[in-house]
Amino acid sequence: MQTLALVLATLLALLHVYILVLEMFFWTKPLGRRAFGLKADFAEQSKALAANQGLYNGFLAAGLAWGVVQGAAAGRPWLIFFAGCVVVAGVFGAATASRKILFVQALPGALTLAAALAA
Repeated sequence: MQTLALVLATLLALLHVYILVLEMFFWTKPLGRRAFGLKADFAEQSKALAANQGLYNGFLAAGLAWGVVQGAAAGRPWLIFFAGCVVVAGVFGAATASRKILFVQALPGALTLAAALAA
């Protein structure tokens, strides 16, 4: 279970790096607009907010990566905390922005959290 927790945490961190890149660098580009279903004018008006949001996703990725680097035993508290943060952010995002976030962010976070708790 420890190996599973580390693998899931690594994948979750990579997902959040991808989200960071989309929100910080591709928000107004076709890739970012397609990923988030945005019209060009809205993307342009909200790009500063998206960059800020992307930075927060980077912090989630960094915390998860730190837990993975620490290893299964020492990194477990980090993985539990940051996977829990991902779940909370995903549920909030699903409730306030798009139900899709529940499956893209909260579900992978919940699986990672469950594996870390069981490790």
